[in-house]
Amino acid sequence: MRIIIPMAGRGTRLRPHTLTIPKPLIPVAGKPIIQRLVEDLAASYKNDIEEIAYVVGDFGPDIERELIRIAENLGARGRIYQQEKALGVGHAIACASESMEGKCMIAFADTLFQADFSFNAEEDGVIWTQKVEDPSSFGVVKLDEQGYIIEFVEKPNDFISDLAIVGIYYFREGERLRAALKHIIDNDIKEKNEYQLTTALELLKNNGLRFRTGEIKEWLDCGNKDNILHSNARMLEIHRHSDLVSPHATVENSVIVPPCFIGDHAVVRNTVIGPFVSVGHHSIVENAVITDSIIQNRSHIKNALLHNSMIGNSSRFSGSLDELNLGDYSDCSRK
Repeated sequence: MRIIIPMAGRGTRLRPHTLTIPKPLIPVAGKPIIQRLVEDLAASYKNDIEEIAYVVGDFGPDIERELIRIAENLGARGRIYQQEKALGVGHAIACASESMEGKCMIAFADTLFQADFSFNAEEDGVIWTQKVEDPSSFGVVKLDEQGYIIEFVEKPNDFISDLAIVGIYYFREGERLRAALKHIIDNDIKEKNEYQLTTALELLKNNGLRFRTGEIKEWLDCGNKDNILHSNARMLEIHRHSDLVSPHATVENSVIVPPCFIGDHAVVRNTVIGPFVSVGHHSIVENAVITDSIIQNRSHIKNALLHNSMIGNSSRFSGSLDELNLGDYSDCSRK
């Protein structure tokens, strides 16, 4: 099995946190979004993951090395492809055409899920969906009486179906997906001025492939600060019985209200923290009261009262503020 992850978007709704790293590497409950995604996919698939291929923008060598490390920690080969122009989801996936061989999955890295990703690998394809109240912002599918997909529509203006495609796909023959994407790009077949994956899926269906749907129990958006904080809280709640406080962290004269994540070599001193707080590796929090927040790695928070806040990497803050959104490498003090 090969997993292809298109992630070249700029994540503008999550700025300032995506000015220095891509959105899929933002930590949620102590792990980058993309790491949680591929770990869940690998855990559900009973055979080996051969390769994880990432389609990225100009993120730089440090980010690429981190992505390779995530793949290798799962026993897979990591591979990097570049998307130089934003020409749509279909185009992004086509950039990884060399990895479309045999069984493969496509997984978008801007959301988290609670789902059983196990499936019948002998199906032509499986597309995971969830019912939504407003389908006009999503690609949707329509099913026949046997549960096979009979129509794909990208962001319909009129109601077609409320089964939204969530961004996880399985293909038994990746080569056929590669050929369909090549066809729509070579023939300049666009929808809403972009090359869409749903166009390729419709072509494959018309050529005889049959697609089943998989069910998503919970779909967690990670598109902006408030959604990231909600996803952090849900992941902490779901994993609250795991060991979320590192044995290498220092907690002195403090109260931890679970669930909270405390990273390696973090220091929490004279502080009440939680619930639903993540403190990154090597960060220091002292003389503070913090709830429903994310503090990323190597940051220093002191004399603070914070709620519903997100602090970037290598930043410093002191003072009392109800809500804060502070990017990487920032220094902010309030009296």
